[in-house]
Amino acid sequence: MEKYSVREVVEQAVRTEKLGFEFYTSMMQRFIDNQPLQEFFGSLAEQEKEHERIFLALEGSIQDDGATDWEEVSLYLRAIVESEFFLGKNKSLPALEQVKTVRDAVKFAIGFEKETLLYFYAVKDTVKEKAIVEKIIAEERSHIIALGKFELGLA
Repeated sequence: MEKYSVREVVEQAVRTEKLGFEFYTSMMQRFIDNQPLQEFFGSLAEQEKEHERIFLALEGSIQDDGATDWEEVSLYLRAIVESEFFLGKNKSLPALEQVKTVRDAVKFAIGFEKETLLYFYAVKDTVKEKAIVEKIIAEERSHIIALGKFELGLA
């Protein structure tokens, strides 16, 4: 039976924030001629950096790092983390070359953020320190809300 700890959850949160920062800064460069879009993606990139700092601080506050059994969820979580959407073959964001329009960029970002949320919702039930994972979920949800509002403005 596999084990999973809240420290590993936080480490994965830090990794997703780094990937998000990579994506949003790539989109800033891709749409360099679109000032409002550059500002929006720049803001999201900065939020990713702030979330990374928050998650690193959370990691430092972990008291009990006892691993939790999670046999039932193990394959599901591994499938999310290793998926081509979440992390590509080279362990970085895949298919950025397919993002050609603003709408493509926003849809891709929403999809990435949703995958991240699915992962953390699944993990929440497998660890003792649920409050830490709930904090991660709240931080990630804020991006989906911002992206959704931006997408509405594109219509």
